[in-house]
Amino acid sequence: MIRPISISLSPNTESDDIWLAFRLLFQSWQWRRGRAPELLEQAFAKRLGAKHAFAFNSGRSAFLAILEGLGLQKGDEVLLQAFTCNAVPNPVMWAGLKPVYVDCSEDDFNIDIADLERKITPKSRVVVVQHTFGMPADIDSVLEICKKHNLILIEDCAHALGAKYKGRETGTFGKAAFFSFSRDKVISSVYGGMATTNNEELAQKIRTYQEKIGYPCCCWIFQQLLHPPLMNWKILPTYRIFGKYLLIVSQWLHILSKAVHWKEKRGLKPSYFPKRLPNALALLALHQFRKLERLNKHRQEIAEFYSRELVDTKYKIPACAVRPDTKYKEGSIFLRFPVRHPDAHTIIRKAWQQNLLIGDWYTTPIAPQDTQIDKMQYEKGSCPKAEKLAQSTFNLPTHIGITKEDAREILALLAYWR
Repeated sequence: MIRPISISLSPNTESDDIWLAFRLLFQSWQWRRGRAPELLEQAFAKRLGAKHAFAFNSGRSAFLAILEGLGLQKGDEVLLQAFTCNAVPNPVMWAGLKPVYVDCSEDDFNIDIADLERKITPKSRVVVVQHTFGMPADIDSVLEICKKHNLILIEDCAHALGAKYKGRETGTFGKAAFFSFSRDKVISSVYGGMATTNNEELAQKIRTYQEKIGYPCCCWIFQQLLHPPLMNWKILPTYRIFGKYLLIVSQWLHILSKAVHWKEKRGLKPSYFPKRLPNALALLALHQFRKLERLNKHRQEIAEFYSRELVDTKYKIPACAVRPDTKYKEGSIFLRFPVRHPDAHTIIRKAWQQNLLIGDWYTTPIAPQDTQIDKMQYEKGSCPKAEKLAQSTFNLPTHIGITKEDAREILALLAYWR
C-alpha cells in the first residue's frame, strides 16, 4: 500500500472539495473579498440558533476576537483544560491574560469539574470548556460553577461542530463559542474558524474587531488553496516512495503551510493571526458545511464499529462509545476515536511503520509534542491526569475517507496488543 491510511493530512476532502480548491487557484479575483464569508456566517448562525456568527481565518483568531471583546483586564485568569492544543492558551496570552490549567477527566478527556473548582481564584474571569474529540463536556456542572463564581463561559468547539449535549448543539451554552475549520477538524477549509454569541454588546465588539484586522495576504491564501490538490494528487498517492519528503520540502519552502507555526510552539503570534476568513476559504468551508450531517453520521458509524471490536479488550474506550445513552453523551460525533493503552506510543510507532498513520493527539499536556510548555505557562505536575493520558492515548480515524475495510486493517494491527 502506497497511499497511507491517515488520520490527518487533509482527511475530509472528497473529490468535489479538491476540484473546488483547484479551480479557485486560478480565480484570484475570488480569493480575498466576496459574499462567501457572509453566507457562511448566516448558515452557521441558523444551524446553531445563534444571533451572531463571525468568520475568521482560524479558531485561534476567533477565540482572540472573543477575548478582546470581553473587556478583561491584563493579568486576569482564564481557566482552560490541559490535554489540549497550544492554539487555546496562545490567544489567552496574546490578549495579555493568564492561562490557568485545569486537569481533565480520564473518562472522557474533558475538563475535571472538581479540579476546576479548586483552581478558581479572585482573579479568575473566564472558563473555557473544550468538547474533546467531539464528546460533549459536562456543561450543566460547568454552568453551575460559572454561576456560583460569576465566571464567563466560552465553549471550545474546535472538535465538536454538530455534537449535541442533551439534544442541544454544543456552542450554544456559553456567552460565546469558537469553532475551527482547519485541515483535520469536523469540516475543513485548511484554515478557518468561527466565533458565535447571542450577546449583543459582545457581538458588536467582535464585528468591530473583525473589520479592523482585515484579510490575510494573497500568498497565504494561495498556500491554503494548494493544499487539497497537492496533498491528494501528489503527496498521499506516493507517500511511501517520496510523498512524505515532498510534504516536508513543500512546507520547508513555504509552498504549503504547516498546521502549527513554530512561533506558536513558543507562545509567539505569527503575522497571519488574527485575520478575517478570506472569500476563497469561506467557499471551501461553506461547501463542506453543507455536508456536515453526512460527515458526522459517518464518524459515528465508524466509531460504533471500533467500539464493538475493542470492547472487553485491554483497550480502554470512552463509555459513551459503549453506551451512547450514557448520561449526556448521546450527542458525541467522534472527530477522532480515542483509545487508551499502556503501550500507546509503541502502537503509534508500529502503525506508522505499516503506513497506518493513526493519531497522537495528545502526547503531551499541550500539543504539538515540540511545544515548549513552559512558554505556555504550564507547570509540570499541575495536571497529573492529563499527563498520564498523554502517555497512554492514541486515536483512530473516523473521517469520511475511512472505510470499514480501512478500519478492519487498523484493528488487525491492534489485535497484537489485545
